[in-house]
Amino acid sequence: MRKIPILFVAIFFLAITLYINVSMGEPAKENNFVVAYYFHGNYRCHTCYTIEQYSKESIEANFKDALASGKLQFKVVNVEERGNEHYVKDYQLYTKSLILSLVKDGKEVKSKNLTKIWEYVRNRQRFYDYVRDEIVAFLKET
Repeated sequence: MRKIPILFVAIFFLAITLYINVSMGEPAKENNFVVAYYFHGNYRCHTCYTIEQYSKESIEANFKDALASGKLQFKVVNVEERGNEHYVKDYQLYTKSLILSLVKDGKEVKSKNLTKIWEYVRNRQRFYDYVRDEIVAFLKET
């Protein structure tokens, strides 16, 4: 007879634990977020690799929480791979580029080509600061 109340209490606590884990687990994906795209082609010089590296380092160092929550995404895209050609036209790309894209309710509402990356590539800290400041401005709009 005693086994039934103990079993009931155990099931009750298991149900409560599952409910808490589900309701407080991973946050729901937002419809508003920023994507930082680094676009490149098949041929990549040392500077092109450096721009990708600095972009990634700056984003990962400054936006850990935004990356983890999905509020910010970093994507490296080869525009010469099949299916990616449309980015050249979409963003009027003429060289390797770091593009910020603001997405609201699932649709891109704004984008910006961070053209100064080429100017700052020889100064790591200035590059990092530039990328950080531009992303902060975009994230404020989400």
